[in-house]
Amino acid sequence: MTAQKVRVRFAPSPTGPLHIGGVRTALFNYLFAKKHGGDFILRIEDTDSTRFVEGAEEYINESLEWLGLTVDEGVKQGGEFGPYRQSERREIYKKYADQLVETGWAYYAFDTPEELDKLRTDAEAEKKTFAYDMHSRLQLKNSLALSDDEVKQRIEAGEPWVIRFKMPEDTIVETKDLVRGEVKFNTNTLDDKVLYKSADKLPTYHLANIVDDHLMEISHVIRGEEWLPSVPLHIMLYRALNWEETMPQFAHLPLILKPTGKGKLSKRDGDKGGFPVFPLDWEMEDGIAPGYRESGYFPEAVNNLLALLGWNPGTEQELFDIDELISLFSIERVNKSGARFDPEKAKWFNQQHLMRKPVEELALMFSDDLNERGIAEDIAVIEKVTGMVRERVNFVHELWDQSFFFFEAPVEYDEKVVKKRWKGDVPAFMAELAPELEKVNEWVADDIKACISSKIEEKGLGFGLVMNAFRLALVGGGFGPDLMEIAEVIGKEETIARIKKACETIGS
Repeated sequence: MTAQKVRVRFAPSPTGPLHIGGVRTALFNYLFAKKHGGDFILRIEDTDSTRFVEGAEEYINESLEWLGLTVDEGVKQGGEFGPYRQSERREIYKKYADQLVETGWAYYAFDTPEELDKLRTDAEAEKKTFAYDMHSRLQLKNSLALSDDEVKQRIEAGEPWVIRFKMPEDTIVETKDLVRGEVKFNTNTLDDKVLYKSADKLPTYHLANIVDDHLMEISHVIRGEEWLPSVPLHIMLYRALNWEETMPQFAHLPLILKPTGKGKLSKRDGDKGGFPVFPLDWEMEDGIAPGYRESGYFPEAVNNLLALLGWNPGTEQELFDIDELISLFSIERVNKSGARFDPEKAKWFNQQHLMRKPVEELALMFSDDLNERGIAEDIAVIEKVTGMVRERVNFVHELWDQSFFFFEAPVEYDEKVVKKRWKGDVPAFMAELAPELEKVNEWVADDIKACISSKIEEKGLGFGLVMNAFRLALVGGGFGPDLMEIAEVIGKEETIARIKKACETIGS
């Protein structure tokens, strides 16, 4: 680490919902910044006005807030390096685009989209690929091929233009990527990228990215590997603007792969596999795309699972809270190869973090669910029930399915269990059990069990056979936690009422 303060940025475009690959990029930036006492900056890269989606910027902010990734500087938070929305920095970019033209590192180009499309089509017909580069630029409509007077006339006439970077020939561009090690590129393989467009008076990603990172004193650029091919252009822009000495260090993160391990994880994979790929719900034309929050995941579980998609701590430990992740995180332990997303493992992480939470906290969440169902129950009872069944669920919203019988009597009985368990001497025994249970003075699990065991012994029946029938009467099937604890929680009166109802409903 250098003496420069660590300043990293997460710089999404507001073009739709934030994919979990983007969330992981934000997380790694946040962990790196906090590990080194640095700043985590949120910059909105909205230079592509044609792809802007209403509500996307708010979605990004809400996602980071839900995950607890506190932004130090951004549109909402402010900061001394603002504005933090690129569309509000237009004049800044134009100045540097002009500078690049004046110093010979860039040039004006007047080729229309239709003309460029025709060049591409003609090249494809000859099984070639058209590129706007050092080999073709002098045959095209730009300030390198046209006279100064003609260039001036075209601009003054209001003809649309772009500024392109003039990529030099035969130059080796190399840098040390913090994840991938030494990377090297030859400029002969690169084209002349557009840096600025007169049509909307906005820069493209490449110029805006470099200018903002420099002016905001970004020390490390941590982003997805899809940006690796842009590295040589970005390095050349730093060189052209005489900013090479303060150029940030690069780290390109591996892809998050499909559950099959083949290809990048997409929304379609989530649709097909029934799992979220967005942090929050997102409304689309064909319905709601589910988010992790609305699907019942805890933010700490999402952070945990994403942290281990591409990074490992070097130990067998799998469960971390955010403070542990900050303490242990290092870019050096980020893998080069893609990380396969496992939806079942995601559920496991949520279950593990659910088990880490105090029962009291889970019970409060569960009570909200009960209230929506019109069930008002004492919080002490909800806490006890939650403690009894939480090992059986991955999500808080699954608690009801594992515990509904604590709050309402069964209205039907599993036919398979009835056929298997409610037979022989059992119906008559159950009818006799109700008055026996009336005699239990202290209604606690041990005393309830002692009463039933005594009656079973007296009648000479099998303990398991009777217990299965007793469970059927209390919950309606062959499921649920410890039977005596169920009876204790629902109370003497309700237990006896359910036995009598089962005897009446199922019969003999």
